[in-house]
Amino acid sequence: MKQPTLGNPQNTIAVLQKYNFVFQKKFGQNFLIDTHVLDKIIRSAQIGPDDFVLEIGPGIGTMTQYLACAAGKVVAVEIDRALIPILEDTLDGYDNVRVINDDVLKVDIAKLAEEENGGRPIKVVANLPYYITTPIIMGLFENYVPIQSITVMVQKEVADRMQVGPGTKDYGALSLAVQYYAKPYIVAIVPPNCFMPRPKVGSAVIRLEKYEKPPVDVKDEKLMFRIIRASFNQRRKTLANGLKNSAELEFTKEEIEAAIASLGKGPSVRGEALTLEEFARLSNKLCS
Repeated sequence: MKQPTLGNPQNTIAVLQKYNFVFQKKFGQNFLIDTHVLDKIIRSAQIGPDDFVLEIGPGIGTMTQYLACAAGKVVAVEIDRALIPILEDTLDGYDNVRVINDDVLKVDIAKLAEEENGGRPIKVVANLPYYITTPIIMGLFENYVPIQSITVMVQKEVADRMQVGPGTKDYGALSLAVQYYAKPYIVAIVPPNCFMPRPKVGSAVIRLEKYEKPPVDVKDEKLMFRIIRASFNQRRKTLANGLKNSAELEFTKEEIEAAIASLGKGPSVRGEALTLEEFARLSNKLCS
């Protein structure tokens, strides 16, 4: 297996100039140029020779080279057609890598896991475009893709939201959704100078270890998440008012107030004060 040649500014610039590559702002392209960060991502993702890895947005193949050296097989999904000839070049000699030119939101990842890995849990590793981070991560969880872990570079603010608890300013629907499916923890803070071009905000690598079974029992997952969204849509409103005013919910004022009271909470409680377990109990109460 060839050793990685990318991951530093000089070699990255050489590849970009060779192909006269123009960065596409619409795809949120920021390529990693720090080998220490790349090593840390591979270590924290716990990639081994028996693993099948899905990489989202390989760019010019920088992290793909590192993944190929560590994993049994890598499938990289890249939306930008202009990057495909570059990937064919930079990944030449890495026989365990397959590149798919498509929008990852349109790819049937569960089918891919079945075909490429016999339906066994896969590991996802990515330097995600900031504008599409949440749809990608939630799509992987909600579509019941067999996943062992997701290790991704995201905007630091988003990483913070994924791991915080009740009562904090960053706590919200994303925090609860991620924590229902996985155990999140930030493994590295990455400054803008580790990328080309430099983003305007700081980044973080976060690892999401998928639960075999969610940490709370819920009768109706979809209802619970509708309740959560309604609770945070208007953060200044009380939980009761948020639920009463939601077009997604059809419960009476009395049903909502009784369900909140069953948690031992007063009428002025807000959604940001409730834990995941309490949202599950609230949902189950409204189900009954």
